[in-house]
Parts: sequence; C-alpha cells; structure tokens
Amino acid sequence: MDDRIIRTEYSEEMQKAYIDYAMSVIIARALPDVRDGLKPVQRRTLYDMYELGIRYDRPYRKSARIVGDTMGKYHPHGDSSIYEALVVMSQDFKKGLPLIDGHGNFGNIEGDTAAAMRYTEARLQRVTQEAFLGDLDKDVVDFIPNFDETEKEPSVLPVKIPNLLVNGSEGIAVGMATSIPPHNLTEVLDGAKAYLLNENITTKELMRYVKGPDFPTGGIVINKDELLDIYETGTGKIKLRGKVEFEKTKGGKTNVVITEIPYTMIGANISKFLMDVAALSETKKTQDIVDISNQSSKEGIRIVIELRKDADPENFVNMLYKKTRLEDTFGVNMLAIADGRPETMGLKQIIKANVDFQFQVATRKYTNLLAKELEKKEIQEGLIKACNVIDLIIEILRGSKDRAMAKACLVEGKIDGIKFRSKESKIMAAQLAFSEKQANAILEMRLYKLIGLEIEALINEHEETMANIYRYEDILDKRDSMAQVIINELEDIKKAYGKKRKTVIENGQEAVYREKELEEMEVVFLMDRFGYAKTIDIATYERNKEAADAENKYIFTCKNTGRVCLFTNTGQLHTIKVLDLPFGKFRDKGIPIDNVSNFSSEKEGLVFITSQSELNLCQVIFVTAQSMMKIVNGGEFDVAKRTVAATKLGEGDRVVSIVSLREQRNIVLQSKEGYFLRFPIEEIPEKKKGAIGVRGMKLGEKDSIENVYYTQNAVEAVIDYKNKKIVLNNLKPAKRDGKGTKIRV
Repeated sequence: MDDRIIRTEYSEEMQKAYIDYAMSVIIARALPDVRDGLKPVQRRTLYDMYELGIRYDRPYRKSARIVGDTMGKYHPHGDSSIYEALVVMSQDFKKGLPLIDGHGNFGNIEGDTAAAMRYTEARLQRVTQEAFLGDLDKDVVDFIPNFDETEKEPSVLPVKIPNLLVNGSEGIAVGMATSIPPHNLTEVLDGAKAYLLNENITTKELMRYVKGPDFPTGGIVINKDELLDIYETGTGKIKLRGKVEFEKTKGGKTNVVITEIPYTMIGANISKFLMDVAALSETKKTQDIVDISNQSSKEGIRIVIELRKDADPENFVNMLYKKTRLEDTFGVNMLAIADGRPETMGLKQIIKANVDFQFQVATRKYTNLLAKELEKKEIQEGLIKACNVIDLIIEILRGSKDRAMAKACLVEGKIDGIKFRSKESKIMAAQLAFSEKQANAILEMRLYKLIGLEIEALINEHEETMANIYRYEDILDKRDSMAQVIINELEDIKKAYGKKRKTVIENGQEAVYREKELEEMEVVFLMDRFGYAKTIDIATYERNKEAADAENKYIFTCKNTGRVCLFTNTGQLHTIKVLDLPFGKFRDKGIPIDNVSNFSSEKEGLVFITSQSELNLCQVIFVTAQSMMKIVNGGEFDVAKRTVAATKLGEGDRVVSIVSLREQRNIVLQSKEGYFLRFPIEEIPEKKKGAIGVRGMKLGEKDSIENVYYTQNAVEAVIDYKNKKIVLNNLKPAKRDGKGTKIRV
C-alpha cells in the first residue's frame, strides 16, 4: 500500500495541477493555431464533416448528427460548445469568410439565437472543402490519436490562406485572451503574396495591401494612423463608428438612418442601442427625437430615427457617437498558438507563420506526389520495355509452371524449368532484369494493352509522368518555384472567393457635440409616502396646491440644475440630480427614488430630504437613538459622489432626527421610557460630518431617543403624548446631558 502513496507538498501538487489545467485550456480549447486560424473545436467539427462526406455539393445533414459524431470521436467537452462553434462558422455577419453552409435558423445579427440542433442542417462551404480540407488525403499534416486513441485526427488543417486574419478569432483562456478582428480575403491574400515575393517586407509596406480590419458589418474605422502601431505590436484599440445617412421627409423633417453598425454592436447590443437612444429623450438629454424604429431585415441594417423639424442632424449624430455605442472600440490582442505556445504576434508575424506553414505543407505534398510519379515511371518503363519484347514475355509465361517461376525469370533471369521454343529465346530470357514492381505489373497486364493505340497511350502517359517528375523536382529544389505554386493557388482562391471591402478606413474627426444649455428655473419637488418623486413648475403647483399638499409627504422648491439630498437612518447621504427626475404634469405618477439613486427603501429609512442649494445655506442638527448629537455646516455635504457617509454612528446606533437649523431656540429630546429633556440649542457643538458628536441625554440601559422636538421663543408648541396634551414650552429648562423629566400618564 505504501508503494502506491505519493508523498508531496500539497501546495506544489495544487500548483502543478492548476498549471496543467491552464495550459490545457490555453492550448486545447480557447486559442486558435496561427497556422490554420482554428480553435480545436472548429478544426474537429470541420474534419468530422469532411469524414462524414457532408460536402458542398451533397445534401445537408442534421446539425445534431454532426455535433454528436464530433463529440463522440474528437471533442468530448459537451455538445453546446460544438454546436456554438458550428453556428458561428456559418454566420456571415460574424465571419468574413463563412466556413459552413447552414440551412435553417442559424440566428441573426440582432441577437436571436440559432434554433436547436435537431432542427437545423449544415454542410461544408465550397471554399472550406477546397482551401481548408483539399489536401488532407495527400499526407501533408500529422495525424494524432484522439482522446481515447480509437481514432486519428489532424493536428492542424492544411489551410491555404491566413485564416487567422481573414476570419479573426475571440477567446478567453486562463490568464489571457485573444481578440483578432476579421480582414478582407483579397487584401490578406495580396499581403501573403507580397511576403512570398519579399521576405524582408516591413509591416508598413504590408499595409499597402492589408489596409486594416474589414468587419462583416461594415462601419467606419476612424483611427487609421494608429493601425500601424497595432499591426506591429499585435495589441491596441480600433475605434469604430456606424455608417449614418440623412433622409429628408416630405414634411421638411430629417431622418437619421443607420445603415451599418459597429462590429461590437452585433447581437443584444442593437436593442441596447435603441434603449440608449430612447433614454436620451426620456432623460431630456435631447428633445430632437420624434420617433425611433428598427426597420432592419435580411437585406441589411436600417435603424431610422425621426428628428424634429428644427433639429441639427449633424449635432445629433455626434451626440449618438458620444453617448451610445454607435461609436465603440474593438480591443485588439492578436494572441495565437505558435510552435505549441501562446504568442502575441503582429501582422507580419502572422503572415510569416502561415507562409512558412504553406511551404511545409507544399514540401510534404510534392514529396509524396514525386514518390508516386517515380513509382509510376518505373512501372511505365517496365511495361514499355515488355511491349518491345512481348513475344519473349508470352513465351516465358507459357513455358513457366507457376507465377513465381515466371517472376523469377523476369526479375533475375532464371530460366531453369521454363520451356523455350528456341535457344535465342532462352539466351534473351536469361538477360532480363525487370524490377519487382515492373515484374508484377507485367504479370498483371491485360491482353488489350497490346493494342497499338494502348501502347501509344502508355508512351504518352510516360512522357506526362516524366514532365510531372521534372516539375515536382523543380518545385522541391527551388524555393522560388514553390513560392510561385503557392502564389498561383492564392490567386485562384482570390479569383473565386475574393470580395470588395465593406469597412471604410479613415482618420475620422473627434465627434464634437454641443449640448443645448439648459434654461435654469425653479421647480417644485414632490414625493409621496410611497417614495415616488417628480418635479413640476411653480405655476402648476400653485394651481394644485391643496391637492399637492394632501397627496405628498415631501414638498420643496429647487433648481432644475441642482440636486436633491436624502439622509437616511443608517447615516448615509444619497444625492439625486433633479434632471434625473421626471418633469411634467401634476397627475404624472413620478419615479421611485430607488431607481434614480443608491437609496434602498428595503434596507434603510428616509429621515430628512432637502435640496443641495438649500442645504448649502444652513446648518443641520443630527440626533441619534443613542442620544448622540451635533450641528454640521450644510456645505460639508456638497460632494460629487452619489453616496457618502453623512455622519459617524456608534455600534448599533441609528439616526432618529435631522433638521435644518433656522429659528429654533430650544430642543426637546423624548426617550422611549417617557423622559423629556429641554435645553438650549446653543449647547450643541458644531462638528464635522465625520464626527460622532456629543451626548444629549443620559439614558437608561434599555432606553433610547424616540422623538425630537424644537421650540421657538413666544411660540407655543403642543404635542400629544399617549393621549395627553403636553406644552413643550412649559417643560423645565435644563442642561444638555441631563436625565430629563419623566412624564407620567
């Protein structure tokens, strides 16, 4: 038993296990190979379809069949990852060169997901079959055992194009991520040809061909001058904008029509964009919007924003660039697996890696083709030689007892046991020296091959074989010849599948948005007992004063450009921009203050609410349940943050009362046990908001402050305490920090 126990440091074992896991995710799951530009799941899916014979010119097969076969043979990591990879490889709005021809609902640009795999069908695209899988039968790449060593799978596909650039890639591994934008096939192939012709070409020179990313969604790249640095280092940020057009309507209004979106807006971000535009109108950031409609279809994107007649369309579009994802950034990190390890590469490095791979594939391909042609040459020469002495061959065959005797005569000239018609034939037979392969071909040759035309065809075929041998040897011996073969293949692919660029690349000007200056005005803040708040103009309030006072708990005036301050029993101060509150009709419901601030009605209670401008002009008295109190200058609460601590509280304490200090002269503290203490406000010291304050009243062990009252000189203040009327002005004046007088009822 002891022999099977491995004694090791736990931390070392964990570290080793985590590193193994991380490398497995990096190498075998999340990152693409620089040679074929494919992640393992993509490579395995395409190879499985190739093995199943689901070619471009054959019927579609159920996606579930493909996914199940791939998972069972090559990728044992769940069907969802395989189907997702299959779906993405078929989406022309995500891939510059779709590799799979999908039939059925494979999702759309607006974020609708593909139908379940049991409903959709798929087959290979023609370009995938020709440029990705075409040479697999020529032993040009290594095959490795699958996960259970019952099958063989290619370690890399013999892709003839720099697919990593053409289709890009996105993936998150452990501690690293890749984000490579798609590029135009024609430009990438031109760049690869330029490198083949001049290995010392610079990145700047390569960018004469590969001008920048070409997103399937089009759009505009507006930082052209920064692309060189991005392509040299392999990292950076590409700034994208959607394409916008202006359409005049019959009524003289202008429609802003978005015809192309940034690549980063694909999916749910389109609906998010529409919501953001609507929010601009709802929050009064702009009042130019009349209507928004998404008229997109299979033909393309068309988002129409109808503007008011007097709106400035250019300024409005600049606002969209500033405040929505109509202008966005694409983070570039060209990370891929090169020589078995992750590496961040620039444009030239990626093209170089792919071209080097093309030379490796071509070398193996033409080495194998040359071997086959040399074998054909040997056999053809044997058959031609045999045709010249066909009478002798026939005599040997007729005189031999078995195949072995005839073959020995053809290969080694052994004539023992063979019956010849003449001595001359015997002498000639002894001189024969065919090779093993030639002898087998002669013995298997059919009689019709002796027809004159067949012999002539054999001679022509031999001449063709010799031409192929010369060509293959030339390709293998001379780098320029092999480079030209690769260039010719690239030209054929470019001619068959090349398309025009969709994305415009330019140095766009910074979007300058001129916000209309908001006219400052006094408004009335209203909030009911349920926490719904709104603002109305003063004239509306005056007309509905009686109803407003009856229906609302908090009412005060403030500036529409100002802020509202909410003090809670937990000692927090939350601020709300008045502009974030709905402004309009008196009967409008309003909005919960929880929605426009960090205040949570479930976790804290509202103690005091006022405007920032009013707070700045006064002092504030704080009283807590444990009888701690202080006066704070209201200007201390003029802060930029949405939430700050308004006061310091002891353990288990809470704020009971906060009021602004005006004409009050005395304060009356009432405890839960019925003690009342009245003393002058002058005895409360002024402190900073971060101070805990001083004790206002001596409390019993289980007692706490329940209510706080204020009185003015010569103004009678009466309260109802347990059905008993108490005149606060008649309470005996005392000093702060006294026990107070108990009121008996």
